Amino acid sequence: MDADKSDDISLKTKQLLQEMTPPQDPGMDGTVRRTSRRIKEKQNQEKKQTLTPKCLTFTSEKNDDEEEENIQKTKVKRDKKSLPKNDNEEEENIQKTKVKRDKKSLPGYRKDLSEYELERLENIRQNQAFLNSLKLPEISEALRPKPKPTQKGLKREKTETELLPVRKSLRLQNKGPQTNVTLEMTPYTDREPEEKAKIAPGPIPLDPINLDEDVSLPDDLINLWNEDALKQETETSDLKSYQQMLQRLSIDDSCVVKVVKDRVCSAAFHPSSSNLLMAAGDKSGHLGLWKPDAKWGDDGVIYFEPHSRPITSMAFTSHPCNLITISYDGSARSMDVEKAVFDEVYRSHFGLKSFDFLSADYSTLLLGEWNGDVAVVDRRTPETSYESLYTMAANPLRSVHIHPVQQHYFVVAESSFVNIYDLRHLKRRNNRAVGELSGHSRSVSSAFFSPVTGNRVLTTCMDNKIRVFDTSQMDGRTPVLKSITHNMQTGRWLSKLSAVWDPKQQECFVIGSMDRPRRIQVYHESGHLLHTFQNMDHLTTVCPITAFHPSRNILLGGNSSGRLHVFTDCCIN
Repeated sequence: MDADKSDDISLKTKQLLQEMTPPQDPGMDGTVRRTSRRIKEKQNQEKKQTLTPKCLTFTSEKNDDEEEENIQKTKVKRDKKSLPKNDNEEEENIQKTKVKRDKKSLPGYRKDLSEYELERLENIRQNQAFLNSLKLPEISEALRPKPKPTQKGLKREKTETELLPVRKSLRLQNKGPQTNVTLEMTPYTDREPEEKAKIAPGPIPLDPINLDEDVSLPDDLINLWNEDALKQETETSDLKSYQQMLQRLSIDDSCVVKVVKDRVCSAAFHPSSSNLLMAAGDKSGHLGLWKPDAKWGDDGVIYFEPHSRPITSMAFTSHPCNLITISYDGSARSMDVEKAVFDEVYRSHFGLKSFDFLSADYSTLLLGEWNGDVAVVDRRTPETSYESLYTMAANPLRSVHIHPVQQHYFVVAESSFVNIYDLRHLKRRNNRAVGELSGHSRSVSSAFFSPVTGNRVLTTCMDNKIRVFDTSQMDGRTPVLKSITHNMQTGRWLSKLSAVWDPKQQECFVIGSMDRPRRIQVYHESGHLLHTFQNMDHLTTVCPITAFHPSRNILLGGNSSGRLHVFTDCCIN
């Protein structure tokens, strides 16, 4: 029994050992544990489930020509083998080749880059292309503030601000409420500054304000003052050539100068054709002369004070040269550089608005007074009174102008009426007009005959119209040839817009504009806009006062800050 039990135990022991011992691999030396085999099988399964990262490898860099050759060779081989490839598969192969070619053009590309790195480079390229399409450098350059132009001419005076006492409430002053409040009533005063005292009658010395007292007038100014004016040609150029000339006129930083300190009310060119000299008068009665290339004064500007109120009109004479100025202070003066004096030509109790030369030698003047009278004044007489005086209307006279050929005719702008009179048939009162220019619904700023023939009259009216009348026949009513719409609403801080003829081209005229960007416009009498002068850097304000040079291709415009803007076809310095 004991032997049988021992045999059973040995058999069980052998079975247990066989179960614990893994089967032997015939290709391996020794025994291998069953657990290690299971571990390896599990690791192999995990490796199969794990996705390896894809990597694009490029064995060699080929150019575009080689790749195209490979594509063609692939197609040829496919045709020879007659493989059943459809068109879609061919297109896919071509697209793959193109994608490879495009990837090589990416910024920062090099071979052996992963798919992630190639996608990153593509994103960089697309972002850069998007930023380039926005044109940010151009926009930032346009938004960058431009440097302010240099301020040439008269310098601005520094004024000290008045310190007012600090206001305190009654509570802070420990005072109770006041029941009987007494208000100090002050009489109403106009918003305009106090009127300056009138300059004494008679001649006044020609002393520039911006020069030292012991400094005399420059010799350059005296020599220029006496230069002979170029004889004006009566023949005008054709319209196309004239328009091309206007397009050549330009402005730069040296062509904008402060000539007077206040708003420009009138301006004129010296008739010299070899040198450039301009004059401007402001609302305070100051007169400024500017020669661009001069070394005297403030950047070529000399400043005088011949009047106490606005200088409404001015004009140069020749042989000898004088500058005639009239003002609201009721005086008309002649600036004589050789005598260094402002002679008084005429004095009135009313303000003077406009004048013109009645004779070819500039000795006789026709002046329009604010009360509606027209005065004929001879400069050769020593007195400052008129030769004859005529009442045109009870309304203020805004403009008078002489016919260039038939000088006994003159046109008068009387408030909202424009009439032509014959000086030979005038009486002291109740004068009849030989021509009526009707159609104006509001006040008229100016009326001028055409410069050569006088066959046209140009009027500027506050009803936002510029009108051209036919005055070739003085037989009563004068027909309107053209009416041009133009904004005339300047307000109280600007001078009134006034259309003036070009003395070299009698069919064309110039006028400032209220439109933005700021501009000066030249029209033909037919209403056709010939040219618009614009400059975003140097013409930034309204220029109500405009004038053409009598013999040169130069245009000026005066603004409300006392500056002259000059458009020319050559350098003025």
